[in-house]
Amino acid sequence: MALSIAEKKRFRQIGHTLNPVVLLGNHGLTETVLAEIERALEDHELIKVRIGGEDREARREAIEVMATTTKSQAVQIIGKIVLLYRAAKKPNPKLSNILRATEK
Repeated sequence: MALSIAEKKRFRQIGHTLNPVVLLGNHGLTETVLAEIERALEDHELIKVRIGGEDREARREAIEVMATTTKSQAVQIIGKIVLLYRAAKKPNPKLSNILRATEK
């Protein structure tokens, strides 16, 4: 399920105003963190995740693991922030960042 250029552009515009909802700390990518990312994606569809640490390769690897494990797509990566997207099974209009942005 590859995103089109127009979809990526729209998601980046929406993501610009979002704050990170999941923070990856010293313990790295644990099962608990992955579960929180799963929950946030199901609720919001489009989320930001902040990845700590100075090692660029470790961040890239963590992003790949996050995306494959949660079956999401990395829409944008800027420094230590990644914007992840996954369509919800039943989007909630009050929680979904995508639906709330289209209402404006």
